[in-house]
Parts: sequence; C-alpha cells; structure tokens
Amino acid sequence: MNDGLQRHPWWKGHRGEWYVAVQGLLFLLIAFGPRSAFGLSPWPQSAAGLAHAAGLALLALGFTVCAVAALHLGNNLTPLPHPKDDATLVTGGLYRLVRHPIYFGVLLLAFGWALFVQGWLTLGYAALLFVFFDIKSRKEEAWLMARFPEYAAYRRRVRKLVPFIY
Repeated sequence: MNDGLQRHPWWKGHRGEWYVAVQGLLFLLIAFGPRSAFGLSPWPQSAAGLAHAAGLALLALGFTVCAVAALHLGNNLTPLPHPKDDATLVTGGLYRLVRHPIYFGVLLLAFGWALFVQGWLTLGYAALLFVFFDIKSRKEEAWLMARFPEYAAYRRRVRKLVPFIY
C-alpha cells in the first residue's frame, strides 16, 4: 500500500525511527540510571516490603500485557510508530480496552521496576516515559488516522494509554 511516504534512509526518521531511539534511551535510564540523588530521602523502611511486592506484581502484569498485545498485533507489530505498509487495524482483544496496550504494559514495567528497586529518580524516569509515550502516540495516531478512516471512531470510544482512564 502506498501511504504517500517516500522511502528514505532510516537515519532521516520518516517512519518514526527517532522516537524508537529516544525510547531506548529512556529504557536504559529506567533500568540502569541513578536511582536516588543527594538530598532525596530513602524510601521509608515500613513501605519497603509493600513497594517490593507491588513492584513484582506490576512487572508480571506489564510483561503479560506486552506479550498478549504483541500477539494480538501479529504481523502488524513493528518497533516504529509508523504502521507497516500491509498493516490492518486491530481493535479486538486488549485493543478494546486501550489504544496502545504495549505502551501501557511498558509503563507498568517501568513503574513496577521503580517500586521494586525503590528509586525516587526511577519513578521520575517512569513518569517521563509516560509523557514520552503520550507524545509518540500522537504522531502514531496521526499516521493511523490517515491510513484507517475507521480509526477516528475507535479513538473516540477507547482510551489512549491507561484503560478507562487516559
């Protein structure tokens, strides 16, 4: 399908390659970045066990959401925000609950990791990832609207990043 995009080298970013690069840097920051900073008090010892358990639960849920959403996408799955040329619109399964379930799953992973490692800065990085996914999804949705006329109705009835909330 010709979507009006000229084919350019990947480094020019016409399919959203730069979003993927920034996303990767944010993933690295969440996983390996500093977890605390001078002047930030440590997590209260009384909350440590609960934070650890909640983190593990969010990590498990996030992994499951990502895996199920990827299976629902099937051959449509791509790391780039621009849909594949032969893509079809997926609105079933987890996509009935949230327009970007993989982003939602990754956010669960990020916040779960922050709770698990009990890092104040890691919580901030996870919040930054949320903002980034909100921005990235706007570009992705512009491409989806151009490709799939029925996307507008889907967008009106299904929340973007957090089921039933946002």
